[in-house]
Amino acid sequence: MSLFRQITVIGLGLLGGSLAQACRKRGLADKVVGFGRNQAKLEKAQALQIIDSYETDLKAAVAKADLIVLCPPVSAMTPLVREMVSFLQPGSLVTDVGSVKKPLVGEIQALMPDSVYFVGSHPIAGGEKSGFEASTPDLFQNEKCVVTPTSKTNPPALAKIKELWEQMGMQVITMDVEEHDHIFGAVSHLPHVIAYVLMNTIGGISTKNHDEIASFSGKGLKDTTRIASSDPAMWRDICLSNKKQVLNLIDKFQGTLQQVRNLIENEDSQLLEQTFETAKKYRMNLT
Repeated sequence: MSLFRQITVIGLGLLGGSLAQACRKRGLADKVVGFGRNQAKLEKAQALQIIDSYETDLKAAVAKADLIVLCPPVSAMTPLVREMVSFLQPGSLVTDVGSVKKPLVGEIQALMPDSVYFVGSHPIAGGEKSGFEASTPDLFQNEKCVVTPTSKTNPPALAKIKELWEQMGMQVITMDVEEHDHIFGAVSHLPHVIAYVLMNTIGGISTKNHDEIASFSGKGLKDTTRIASSDPAMWRDICLSNKKQVLNLIDKFQGTLQQVRNLIENEDSQLLEQTFETAKKYRMNLT
C-alpha cells in the first residue's frame, strides 16, 4: 500500500525530478503530479516518465494532493504557499527541500490552516548540474535528510514525512531550525561562496601573454571549485535567506585566511605546516 494517494511536486529541477522518480520507483504514491509554468518542460518530464501527469494551474495541481513537496528556489516557496493554501484539502501535508530553514519554516507555518500540516525537510543530496534532465531516482539513496519540526508541528505529520524520506533510502535526522542554518551555513553555503569567489579571482588574473589563465589548471582546481558550476540563482537565494549565518561565517573564514597570510608573510614554516596538517586531518575525517 502506498504512503500517499497523490504527491504533487512543485518545481521539477534536479531535486524535484529526482524526488518524483524516487516516489514512482518505490511506489510511494498512487500518482505523482508535477507542477510548473513551462508546459513544454512538463511535457518532456512526462515523456521521460519522471512524473505521471502535470498541471500548469496551481489549484488543479494541489487540490487532490495529500502531499505537496516544494522544490522551487527558496525565495519562491512562501509566495507559492500563499497562493495555494486555500486550495489544499484538509489533512494534506506540505514539506520542502530547501537548504535554509529558520525563515522558511516560520513563514510557511504562519500560513497553514489548522487542518493542513507543514514539516520542514532538507534532503542532503544534489549536484552541480541542474534541471530534471539530470535527475535520478537514486539521488537520495544512502544520503542524510534533516527534518526541522517546531513546537507547532503535528506529530503524525512528522512521522509520515520521516517515513517518506526513509522509504527513499535516507537517514533522517531531526534538528532545530537555528542549528540547521548554522551547520549548513558552514558546511554548504560558505563553501559555495568560496568556490564562486575563487573562480572569480582566478578568472580575473591575466599575464602579458595570456588573457585567461584558468585553462592551465589541473585536476586540483577543478575538484576544489566543482560546486561553482551550481545554479547561481539558487545560491543567490540561499545566501540571502541565510544572510546572518553566511556573513558571520565569511568573517570567520577571512580571519582564518588572514592567519595563514601572516604565517606566509613571516615565513613561519613550522606553524604553516602545522596549520596545513590540521586541515588535512579534518579533511580525512570527512565521510
